Amino acid sequence: MELGGRMLWALLSGPGRRGGTRGWAFSSWQPHLPLAGLLNAKELVRHWTAVFEKRGIPEAQASSEYIVAHVLGAKTFQSLRPELWTQPLTPWQLQCIQELSSRRLQRMPVQYILGEWDFQGLSLKMAPPVFIPRPETEELVEWVLEEVAQSPCAMGTQDGPLILEVGCGSGAISLSLLSQLPQSRVIAVDKGEAAICLTEENAQRLRLLDRIRIVPLDVTLEGSWAHLLPWGPVDLVVSNPPYIFHQDMEQLAPEIRSYEDPLALDGGEEGMDIIIHILALARWLLKDSGSIFLEVDPRHPELVGNWLQSQPDLSLDLVAMRRDFCGRPRFLHIQRSGPQRGCPADAWPGPQPARVPG
Repeated sequence: MELGGRMLWALLSGPGRRGGTRGWAFSSWQPHLPLAGLLNAKELVRHWTAVFEKRGIPEAQASSEYIVAHVLGAKTFQSLRPELWTQPLTPWQLQCIQELSSRRLQRMPVQYILGEWDFQGLSLKMAPPVFIPRPETEELVEWVLEEVAQSPCAMGTQDGPLILEVGCGSGAISLSLLSQLPQSRVIAVDKGEAAICLTEENAQRLRLLDRIRIVPLDVTLEGSWAHLLPWGPVDLVVSNPPYIFHQDMEQLAPEIRSYEDPLALDGGEEGMDIIIHILALARWLLKDSGSIFLEVDPRHPELVGNWLQSQPDLSLDLVAMRRDFCGRPRFLHIQRSGPQRGCPADAWPGPQPARVPG
């Protein structure tokens, strides 16, 4: 993702990570209309930047540039052909920009306004309330790819690693790993119907549906791991789980609180609720010497390390921690040191539907 996208998310994400209460209805307030004579892209960006700044919208210029570029058929304003910067816009284009800008004035995230966002070079469809992947998560994917490249012999058979993603959201992690590990296969689970549908749609668009199994599943339910047995054991578990401390939810930016699903955000009192369930899955689903990669809150490395020490029967060791691009402790690599139990030997059955009952 470009630097502009990283800066945008740094501001939109507020003091925590992300948050959400559903509710994307617009108010009756009407946005400013473009002034007479504002007919080209540069002038429209200047105008809407001023409007956004006046209304206290974060990253005002980046927001206006993304919207104008989108209407003109480009990913970013900088990628527009130079002649389009000063070419008069049509009435239809002006109206589209006004309508999209009015949504930004209601604090809707740019990703939902555009209906798509790039992640690891993939263009993914985005729709509320499904969690929008952040730049930090791209770093998580990069770390997984590095580890797989360094130990290919330990990652499954010649067909490549079998990966389980818990909480797939839009499918960003799963699909980026599939696209960069041609022989890999993925089981992607999520308890949100909207997330399951969006992951399936993105997989279809990217022609990766034949290598992914998308399973509606709540890992907090007792015995939920049993639904995954026909597809395991797995080489890797990767997750960007809900990890916000419950007390921090109200501190998050309006873009996050008002549009994204709180169930994809709130990790409980210490942000550990889902993380603990993911670690507990290892005894049933993770191969011996298999790995778990997690994105977490900066306070979690110590908490997770202490919890693992209190659960020796899991045979899981915290072997590495990595910081994000802001220098915060953000990613964990946990490895299994004991035998896996409870999964059949035939790890990947024959052709199956993309979605199976949870």
